[in-house]
Amino acid sequence: MKAIEFYEKSRDKLNQLKDIPLLFVRLILAYGFYEPTKMKWSNIAGIAEWFGSMNYPFPLLNAYLAATTEALGVVLLLLGLGTRIISIPLMITMLVAIFTVHLGNGFAAGDNGFEIPLYYLLMLLVLLTQGAGKISVDALIDRKRS
Repeated sequence: MKAIEFYEKSRDKLNQLKDIPLLFVRLILAYGFYEPTKMKWSNIAGIAEWFGSMNYPFPLLNAYLAATTEALGVVLLLLGLGTRIISIPLMITMLVAIFTVHLGNGFAAGDNGFEIPLYYLLMLLVLLTQGAGKISVDALIDRKRS
């Protein structure tokens, strides 16, 4: 019986901390998208050309869409604003990256494999299903509306 009580107390204490990992997931993702976003915006024509070389339809439009999605992701994830909403286009971006760029290189990140975009995809899935947590603008808005 003591083991069950210990488990329940531990679970209750850990549940009080569940918003901290959600904050860290958001911050890590925002940081992870920051450099690729800067790179895309600094050479959008080059990105469009690269997309065209991979037979993306409308490569310039898709370059702008990818760069804009990632830039919005950086800002919104940092703030924890619209977290569930921005997670969806970012997940799509990661799926496209996995299937068009990384999959053929295997799993390992060191080989430009799909490891990192897969991790991002899984973290975004957590945010989609769990939300931004209490340490976010989303939570502040929810508290104001209640």
